[in-house]
Amino acid sequence: MNSNHTSRSRYPYTSSRRPSRHVLTTVAAAVALGVALVGCGGSGSGGRAEGKSTTAEEVRRTGTKVLWMGDSIAGSEGPALGAALKAGGVEFKDASSDGGGTVVAGNEKITKMIAADTWRQLAKNVASFQPTVIAYQVTTYDWGSRDQQRAAYEKFVRTAEDAGAKAVFVPTPPIKIDGFYEKYEPQMRTASPVAKEVADNSGGAAVFLDATRLWGTDASVKKAQRASDGVHNCQQGAASFAAWFATELSRTELGKKGFTPAAVETWANGSWTGNDRFAKLKCDG
Repeated sequence: MNSNHTSRSRYPYTSSRRPSRHVLTTVAAAVALGVALVGCGGSGSGGRAEGKSTTAEEVRRTGTKVLWMGDSIAGSEGPALGAALKAGGVEFKDASSDGGGTVVAGNEKITKMIAADTWRQLAKNVASFQPTVIAYQVTTYDWGSRDQQRAAYEKFVRTAEDAGAKAVFVPTPPIKIDGFYEKYEPQMRTASPVAKEVADNSGGAAVFLDATRLWGTDASVKKAQRASDGVHNCQQGAASFAAWFATELSRTELGKKGFTPAAVETWANGSWTGNDRFAKLKCDG
């Protein structure tokens, strides 16, 4: 859903461009992260050869296709996530939505509109993309009661199961709560725990990948890797998330089917670092 469905866009637009020097700094940090992850049994330990490109035919042979859903926060993670998964032989589609993306209709007129659009787009993507994994990062628009959240997440799991796909939940990263979010903070706090409950009770149809081990819970600390707006992430945060997500995904049954994450060095220094999203977020430092 486009952000014009909301009264206020959570995605800042500017015309600035990130200088190439900053790209090199960011990539160096991402590669350093990869080395650290190798030492912890992380994504750098994948079996793919450094520098090996992934052909379209190779991607098709893996049989893994990830559909990525969420709001603009998921969108800012998407460029690195797509690069990391494609390097690992996974087909990837970013279905995140700026200013929306929620599956929870709730009681607000705006979230009812957003959720209706999200479900329509999900049906279209299931039919056209035929994902084997549908990953949903809980959005900052999942406003609703616990029962409303639970019903929506259970519907999401059923939809994935009916499509022959694994449902994956990822919690909302810690963000700065400003005047826009203040009213909805209590509902935002319950969304990720409810999603975890649904995954835990799904009988294996869904998993909850706990990204709080990556981000922490405080948006103001360095570990959270938020951009200057306190909500989204820049390239380093995107690379951190992509490496973490690929590793966690490999620890599900997909790992038993042969999916291993690509080494960070094989994708970190890619064209994704120049994605316009990062310029719009003023990621120039």
